[in-house]
Amino acid sequence: MHDIAILIPAAGASSRMLGKDKLLEPVDGMPLLRRQASRALFTGCHVTVTVPDHDHPRCKALAGLPVQLVAVPDAADGMSASIRRGVAMLPKGMTAVMILPGDMPDLEVPDLLKLIHGFRAVPHPMLQQACGADGTPGHPVLFPADCFMGLTRLTGDQGAREIVKANAHRLARIPLEGDRALTDLDTPEAWEKWRQKGLCAA
Repeated sequence: MHDIAILIPAAGASSRMLGKDKLLEPVDGMPLLRRQASRALFTGCHVTVTVPDHDHPRCKALAGLPVQLVAVPDAADGMSASIRRGVAMLPKGMTAVMILPGDMPDLEVPDLLKLIHGFRAVPHPMLQQACGADGTPGHPVLFPADCFMGLTRLTGDQGAREIVKANAHRLARIPLEGDRALTDLDTPEAWEKWRQKGLCAA
């Protein structure tokens, strides 16, 4: 898997969390960001994590993990800044990059591997996008190397939607169980609802 990278954009400000950092919220006894990075590493892929700066508490949360940290001084530009800088700093020879949001705690290692195996299974490079069990488009999304140039030229806070749209003719949707591909936690209310759901299932 060493020719595929996983990029976790983690340079945002968590502005909807009312002073808290969603990526440092505890899940399974560790900060969510560390948990997400650990799952990414378990796939055997190269893992890059963008951060606001190298002194940020998110870097401490990743201490000891063999991940590539990329500072994003222009993080205020939105998600595109993380993607631009993260993709630009990937090691040479990568055949694809999976953009894995840091605030989606329901994603598990088999979900990530499902996209990777989908990419490996076809003779020509195709985008792989996770979706809900009902087909609703979600995350993560895996982009072949020929999309890298476009990813490094993104602007605004819409992530890589335009790249996905432009490549709709070669986009494979990969259904994941339940809402795993759709659940992101970026408000205190979303966190509370998610935790309550977990308690009810226990």
